[in-house]
Amino acid sequence: MASSKLPKTPRYLADAVTADLAERMVFVGGPRQVGKTTFALSLLENGGDESSPAYLNWDYLADRETILAARLPPRQPLLIFDEIHKYAAWRGLIKGLHDKHRSSVSFLVTGSARLDYYRKGGDSLQGRYHYYRLHPFTLMESGRPRAADTVAHLLRFGGFPEPFLRGEERFHRRWLREHAARVVHEDLRDLEQVREVSRLDLLLAHLPACVGSPLSVNRLRILLQASHESVERWIAAFERLYLCYRLAPFGTPRIRAVRKEQKLYFWDWSRVADPGARFENMVAGHLLKYCHLVEDTEGYAMELRFLRDTDGREIDFVVLRDGRPEFAVECKSGGRRASPACRYVRERSVIPRFYQVHLGSPDFGDADSDTRVLPFATFCTELALP
Repeated sequence: MASSKLPKTPRYLADAVTADLAERMVFVGGPRQVGKTTFALSLLENGGDESSPAYLNWDYLADRETILAARLPPRQPLLIFDEIHKYAAWRGLIKGLHDKHRSSVSFLVTGSARLDYYRKGGDSLQGRYHYYRLHPFTLMESGRPRAADTVAHLLRFGGFPEPFLRGEERFHRRWLREHAARVVHEDLRDLEQVREVSRLDLLLAHLPACVGSPLSVNRLRILLQASHESVERWIAAFERLYLCYRLAPFGTPRIRAVRKEQKLYFWDWSRVADPGARFENMVAGHLLKYCHLVEDTEGYAMELRFLRDTDGREIDFVVLRDGRPEFAVECKSGGRRASPACRYVRERSVIPRFYQVHLGSPDFGDADSDTRVLPFATFCTELALP
């Protein structure tokens, strides 16, 4: 895929964020290097870059002095505050600026995992902002969802903007190493009191091999020579830093579903070496993005779960809206026939639609009556996944 030919279209959150900015502040969080600053700058009138007077970065000394002095740049209908959460009293500062100027200025606040972490530390901003989670590129955002090589490119390089757009193996390998180092050695130390960083490096190196199977914290505990509580705390820290996320099981009264097992996936599925597990992780990423978009824009309580019974029958993903299942998705490398687990679960649950996605070309069945077996690209297009 020639990444340089990708159209420069607005990111998937652009319309929703623009509409909300007319009424409240907007906070945009998400993984490091997912494109939050670039997205924010794209919302300025006639576009813009880091030199725009409307862009204020706390890490830049001159901008920091401007923010602390409350000297807002004149004639700027939208102001972007980047990394302002690094200031201890940032909530009170941004609250005062918004209350004083909200009739004439819109405020967009961007930041890394610490923004999400610190915004929960008090209620002084309650009712004054909407929060969005920006995800990596997915198939529909690629601009060429029907192109034969787009899925392969996305599966190979992941959806983070730099490696996705560059599409170069050497750059991708270096980016993965540098990104992990920055998150573990910089972001994690800012949020957590971690002494043995080498164990966290080992944990992060091992976790991709856990994708696709029930997560065993006990095995990780033995590998790391650490307590169960420590491993749980470290994985939770990785989740707060947008490195990975865990899914809880979904159960129904007529299925002896597991209750305690969890499954783990990465925001950057290109970290996963096994081809089948990587594809499953990519599907998870698309579905989580869908859940977060619906939750952040429409206010529904969205959940992404999996279903596994005590006999080993499993459905990879179940999407819930306000606690009720919306549809289920099974991932297979081939598309010759529907998984027997889908029929079994369908007969014993209230899940209304079943899909089985694959990387091939077969497309058959009916999601409403049994199981729709279809290519991943068709699935994303027909369900309008973001």
